[in-house]
Amino acid sequence: MQLNFTRTHIRMNRIIALANQKGGVGKTTTSMNLAASLATLEKRVLLIDADPQANASSGLGIDVKSVETSIYDCLIGGADIRDAVYESDVPGLDVVPSHIDLVGAEIEMLNLPRRERVMAELLKPLAADYDFILIDCSPSLGLITVNALTAADSVIIPVQCEYFALEGISKLLNTIKIIKQKLNPRLEIEGFLLTMYDSRLRLANQIKDEVRRHFQELVFKTVISRNVKLSEAPSHGLPAILYDADSAGARNHLALAQEIINKGARAES
Repeated sequence: MQLNFTRTHIRMNRIIALANQKGGVGKTTTSMNLAASLATLEKRVLLIDADPQANASSGLGIDVKSVETSIYDCLIGGADIRDAVYESDVPGLDVVPSHIDLVGAEIEMLNLPRRERVMAELLKPLAADYDFILIDCSPSLGLITVNALTAADSVIIPVQCEYFALEGISKLLNTIKIIKQKLNPRLEIEGFLLTMYDSRLRLANQIKDEVRRHFQELVFKTVISRNVKLSEAPSHGLPAILYDADSAGARNHLALAQEIINKGARAES
């Protein structure tokens, strides 16, 4: 359902990008379920699907084939982002869906003025309408991800509890450092999020300990466990909290949302 967007007076607290150029780390699963959990906790949330696969969009019940205005149309075609805001089945959660055309958007953006800041400019009209804007980035460190990080206040880095978990993290951290220095001085790391955790596996526990030892207080206390319901939910166009609110996946993401809210509250006090 496309929204006729009406501005409210809710102050937006945070723009948070979810990024890791390594695929299969649970980034999109985290994006859609964190967004749904924040909305369940009565926050006004917008999820920007900046991944050409559009899995976060379809996973939240958006019929991608019927979308008239996507993030691609806003970035490349100059469409008003308010025309690209769609309502999800979760009260309080809206989505700006993606489109497969986003695959070629980085080439199309090369000649744009201030090409790294297109998304930041796009989001300005929405600044007063949401408590949280989450950006689900594609598994790359290309121009779209650079745009997301330039627009964001902070970044969540999902790290799967599997072999090669830390592979490529140094490259991502270097990209964040460069963006902070040259494009977005307010950009911070919101936290490293351990995903796909199976407490029965020795390797998973070793990786959890290694990540915590390496990044210390930057690692979220909440860990996202492997969960069948979490994997099944997107095929039904639902986040885990609507598919099975009692599942470990739903409870993990609700705990993550609460941890982020509490962190923000402490920072403001």
